[in-house]
Amino acid sequence: MSSDGMASNGRDRNDQDAGGGSTAALAAPEYNLFAAVGRERTMRAGERLFRRGDPGELMFVIAAGRVELDFGNDLVTKQLGQREFFGELGLLIGEHTRSADAVAASDGRLVELGQAEFGQLVERDPALVAQFLRRSIARVVLNEQGLIRQLRRRNQDLETALDNLYATTHQLNQTEELIRTDELTGLYNRRGLTLHLQECRRAGMQQAMGLVLVDCDRFKQINDDHGHLVGDRVLQNVAGILRSVAGPDDVPCRLGGDEFCLLVAAHERAEVMRYADFVVATTRNLLQLRQAVPTICAVSVGACLVEPEQDWNDWYARADAALYEAKRLGGNRAFWIDAPVPLRS
Repeated sequence: MSSDGMASNGRDRNDQDAGGGSTAALAAPEYNLFAAVGRERTMRAGERLFRRGDPGELMFVIAAGRVELDFGNDLVTKQLGQREFFGELGLLIGEHTRSADAVAASDGRLVELGQAEFGQLVERDPALVAQFLRRSIARVVLNEQGLIRQLRRRNQDLETALDNLYATTHQLNQTEELIRTDELTGLYNRRGLTLHLQECRRAGMQQAMGLVLVDCDRFKQINDDHGHLVGDRVLQNVAGILRSVAGPDDVPCRLGGDEFCLLVAAHERAEVMRYADFVVATTRNLLQLRQAVPTICAVSVGACLVEPEQDWNDWYARADAALYEAKRLGGNRAFWIDAPVPLRS
């Protein structure tokens, strides 16, 4: 950004500035020289002297009145008064893109100076002009440094806002994950499974699937004999078995209590039964290990193929019928069902 008037208004505007500093106010000798060479014109309150982005070759000195410079982008608006100058880069480097909107804040008078007037300034008093140039360059540098500091602060604010947004998003994701996830086992809960199926349907999923329904045998006895902490460990280990056998497209879930399910991508009975038989075989093998307290229990498994166009209740009814048969046969086994059976009373 140029120094089209980014004045440091907090400084004294008197003759002591003639020796240096970054103020936009001309010292008395400078002002007298500029006023003698420049062209005076009137300005009216509300008059727009130039717009941000306009090309410009003139420098302005305020002989009377006030001018407001608006740099936009939430930058501080500057108020300039008598003997202050602005737009000097248009004079010093030729045609220059204005970096602010300049509007007359009151009636007053301006002194305009272009390239021709600048040449006359140099001819009349080169030492005074050199002093003015040093001060102008220093002002440009200070203004650029101030802008850099302001941009850095804005970048820091933006980074803080992004960090807060990230933290909020992370918290929302964690909250959503908690809503979907069973706290004890880390598997999907029933709600999570329902949301997953809804998302798959919205995505147009039509792949064949199988449902493996798992229920712990005589789990209540474990809780009664050894307490709920032991029972919780058993449930976590059953969940671990389901998690270990699940593929990337499969969904292990704890439906509630000691009931689990595994929704698998499958096209035929053999594929689904591979999962069901693995769960049963793994629990049987673990039960053969010596245990001071139970870490696993036998399970009954019901398995079936499901049709994507049907809803969860149809799937569950079919798998539950198979699970009922496994329980009726003594548990600790998997049972397959090909078609829905009448609901048991």
